[in-house]
This record gives sequence, structure tokens and C-alpha cells, in this order.
Amino acid sequence: MYKVLLVDDERIILDGISSVVDWKGAGTVLAGTARNGLDAFELIQRDPPDIVISDIRMPGMDGLELSAKVAESYPGIKLILLSGFGEFEYARSAMQYGVRHYLLKPCNENSIAQALRELVLELDRERKREQFVSRIREGLNKVLPHVKEQFLKEFVTNKTYGGRDWEYYRSLFGLDLEDHMVRLLLFRLEGDFEFEHLFAVKNIAEELLEKTILSSTVGEHVLMVVLDTEPVDELHARIGRIRETFLQYYRIELTAALSEPGEITRARSLYKQTLECLNHRFYVGEGSLITKQDLLRAGRNESSDFTFEEDDVLLPVKTGCWDDAAREIDRFFAAVAGLRSDITTAKSYVIQLFMAMIRLGDAGALPNGMDKLVQLMELDTLQAIQAFFKETARGITLSHYEQTRSKHSAIVGKVIGIIGEHLGDPGLSLNWVAHRMLYMNSDYLGKLFKKETGEKFSNYVMKVRIAKATELIGQRSDIKIFELAEQLGFGDNPQYFSQVFKKNVGCTPSEYMKSIWGTSDI
Repeated sequence: MYKVLLVDDERIILDGISSVVDWKGAGTVLAGTARNGLDAFELIQRDPPDIVISDIRMPGMDGLELSAKVAESYPGIKLILLSGFGEFEYARSAMQYGVRHYLLKPCNENSIAQALRELVLELDRERKREQFVSRIREGLNKVLPHVKEQFLKEFVTNKTYGGRDWEYYRSLFGLDLEDHMVRLLLFRLEGDFEFEHLFAVKNIAEELLEKTILSSTVGEHVLMVVLDTEPVDELHARIGRIRETFLQYYRIELTAALSEPGEITRARSLYKQTLECLNHRFYVGEGSLITKQDLLRAGRNESSDFTFEEDDVLLPVKTGCWDDAAREIDRFFAAVAGLRSDITTAKSYVIQLFMAMIRLGDAGALPNGMDKLVQLMELDTLQAIQAFFKETARGITLSHYEQTRSKHSAIVGKVIGIIGEHLGDPGLSLNWVAHRMLYMNSDYLGKLFKKETGEKFSNYVMKVRIAKATELIGQRSDIKIFELAEQLGFGDNPQYFSQVFKKNVGCTPSEYMKSIWGTSDI
């Protein structure tokens, strides 16, 4: 039922119309009455009706003035004016206020009911139209975020989209940039992630950036368009908080690429710029913010010349010296990173050295090495490639270390055996053992012996001789000092033997003998 307000300064007419009209039959209900335009407008303000039936001639505020105020403040209210025959032309001026129904006094209940029915039909059509528009608007509001996302995705990837398309969608989305420049921000999630994580990034970014115009997921990336209205340092700080927040909640690193400022119609070229920046993560690593300035600095460092001695890495790997190998590998990758060449070229340098290193491994492990090469090729940052390279190199280096240690242990074992067999030979020396017995370089043998035993060759021989001397003294109480000197390689120099004995044992051979047997050599 539609509510009707009846206005007339003549009580008889007001009461008569109120009682004789079949309000319900016309699809209405009489909600109130007023004796003049002022009272009527107060009632309208408190509880607006759907229809107002008003006399045109009234004190204070007449029907025409009331129509004007209602049309201005409540344009949805329908009006019916009652007028005498002489006032009809005057009443027609109310057409400018939307009045379409005029009834001449005296009028009967049937003409009023007919006018009401016509207005009810009109109100029904308007209500249906409003409901339809409301449903369309509601549906549009539901799909509008998806339309925005799809538009941005198409706008930066589809060459057929241009400035005319932007004008249409700008109007559709209600975007007024007021000649502001924009920046494009592209996020890449590192490692394994679920599709829902892309939306989490988008939500966090929209909350922290504040000046977001459009946003979308493009493939496995999240793309944001932001107004360029704040200092770039502040924008960098906001991006840092986005990465920190996402890492805190999801334990996933974000790499971000930020374009230079530009007009929104240049979005496609700005998007390409962010892709180039993301590609540069090969050098700067995961979890960083990359801008065009990083690309410009890389361009200044670029050089076509790259020289590196493979043996600087291969030799310590082959000899089992991991600390030296790790240091040289880091130096190699620092050189590749400093080159800032294209990714394919940088990987070719790495692959060349990697293959040379793989060939140092066991021949039977070569197929496994080729599998590792495939894994290395799939890595997309120099940092990850370096870690994988070092892990592989360490395994090969430690394998060579074990082989070398076994070989070295066998050689040192032979040396110790020769020392035992020739302990009494005054000519026993490192040079003699190396050249005459093992046919090796004496310096290399000396370093190897010290590495395995912790002692220089000469010190070791002396300690073994003194240990043998104490053993012989313990076996015989009548042994002579000159006999010990002869048997232990000191020749005919018992005095030197005594000096060495005292230095190692803390007392002379005579004193040691007395402590063991209670007597001493004379």
C-alpha cells in the first residue's frame, strides 16, 4: 500500500474526501491530513508519503509552493492538485514541478480513486524499475572487483588495449587520477606456494599501500597500480613492510619490482619494466626490492670480457682442500655477479666450470653429475646456483680428501717403518728417506709427514730414539752410554746423546739409570 497525505484548508472537503474515497481499493492508505502547506511539509519531513493530494489555494503556503518544495526535496513523491475552474490555468504551471494530475472542484470520489490508481501503476513501474536497477547495480558491485582485475591484466598484456579503452573503464570504475602519475609494483612469491597466497599478498599490499588504484594476479605474480604521490623512500619502506608481514604470517619470501613513475596509459611499458627488474633477481637474489636504478647500475658494470682460471677452483677440489676450494668458488661467483651479463651468458660460465668439476668425481658417478647439471640449470638466481655449486663441489672435494688421506697415511706409515728399521743409522734423514727409499720430493714429504703426525721429521726421529734409549736402559742395568749412542744413531758422540736425552727426559742418562737400577754408568 502506498501512503497518501491529503491537504485542504476546508475541513468539510478534507473530511469528505477522507471518508468517501476507497483508499484501499485504489492500492493506497490515507496516512495523514493537513490544513495548509506549512503543516503538510512538516508532516512530509517527518514521514514522507508516496502521494500528496493538495488544494491549490491555501493560506500560509499554497499548493503550488508546496509542489515546488516537494519537487526540490522529495522528487519521488507524486502530486495531485485540486483546483477550481478559474484556477486551472494557474494550476497548470505546476507541471514544472512534475505534477501530472489535476482535478477540478467539485470532484467525486471516483475521479480521485482513478487518479490514485494511475499514480499507483506509475509508482509500481518505478519501483520495479528501481528494483531492477538495484539488482543490476548489486550484481555489478559484486563483479566489479573481478572486472577491475581482468581489465588490468588485459591492459598490461594485450597490445590491442589503448587509451580509448582506459577512458571507458576509468569512467566505469569511477577513477579520477587528476593527472597523477602512477607506479606499477610486481610481487613474486619465492619457493612453493598455494594460489590463495597470491590473494593474501594482494590484500596485505592493498592495506599497507593506501594509494592502490588497481590490482590483479598475473600468472604467478601480483600486480599493483599505485599513485605516485609520496616520496619514493616512503614507498620503499611500505613495500618492505608488505614483505615482512607476508613472511611473518606465511614464511614465504617476496621479491618486489617497482617501476618508474608514468601515466596510466603507459601501463604496458611500465609492466615490462617490472618484469625486467624481476629478471634481475638472478643477480640480487630472492626477497629483495628491485628498481630500474638496479638495472642501470648493472648496465654500467657490464663487460664482455670474463677471464677466470679454472685450476684455481679445480686444484683445491682435486687435492681435497675444501677451505681453499670454497674460497675460490666464492671468488668465481663474485666475478660472474660483477659482470652483470645476460642470464644465459652468466649460466654458461657456471656450466663450463661445473662440468670440469664433475669430471673430477668418480667415473661411475658421472651420470649423477649430469642429473645435477639439469638441477643447476633449473635454478633461477645466482645465489641459489652458487649454493648448489658449493654443495656439489664439497662432496667431490671431501671424496678426494678421503682418498688423499688414505694415500698419505700409507706413505707416512712407510716412513715410520723406515725410521724404525734404520734408527741406528747416523745418516737417517728426510732427504735420505725421500730420495733413496720413496723417490719423492723431500719438501712435499716433510709437509705430508708433519700434517699426518703433527711433528717435523727430525723431531719425530729424535723422540723415537730417546724413547728407545729409555726402553734399553730399562732392559739392561749394565748398558753403557756410548753403547746407547752407537745403537741409536748418535755414532761416537755420547756427549751429544746425553744432551739430547736430558732435553727430552729432564735428566741425564746416568741419572735416569740410577733412578731405575740404583747404579749408574761410569
